[in-house]
Amino acid sequence: MEKALAEIWNAEDQTHAEAAVEAFGAAYGAKYGKAVAKVTDDADELPAFYDLPAEHWIRLRTTNPIESTFATVRHRTKVTKGPGPRAAGPAMAFKLIESAQARWRAVNAPHLVALVRAGARFERAVLIERDEADAA
Repeated sequence: MEKALAEIWNAEDQTHAEAAVEAFGAAYGAKYGKAVAKVTDDADELPAFYDLPAEHWIRLRTTNPIESTFATVRHRTKVTKGPGPRAAGPAMAFKLIESAQARWRAVNAPHLVALVRAGARFERAVLIERDEADAA
């Protein structure tokens, strides 16, 4: 089952992801009905990152960005047996995350971030140019 889910998640484009969802439903629907329903019911939303630049996919496919960010804080607070005084906790977390961000991997194609934020449309990872009729 894990391999079939990975095929959905690692599909090269939305068409392959949709085919992998169908194959997953056919293979495991009878035995794991509720679990398969969770995947197949939201199949149109699962591969939403395909509508963004391909350079960003690797960052969007991460399984737990929150856990990765706060792992540094968690490891340090366990060693020190807690953050200490109430005001020291947020300050310590901020400084730990600030120092850890120097080791984080940068976003691929940062020039495309501005386009995404501005609402540019991407289909199959390719920027769709607006027509003059759409701009009016």
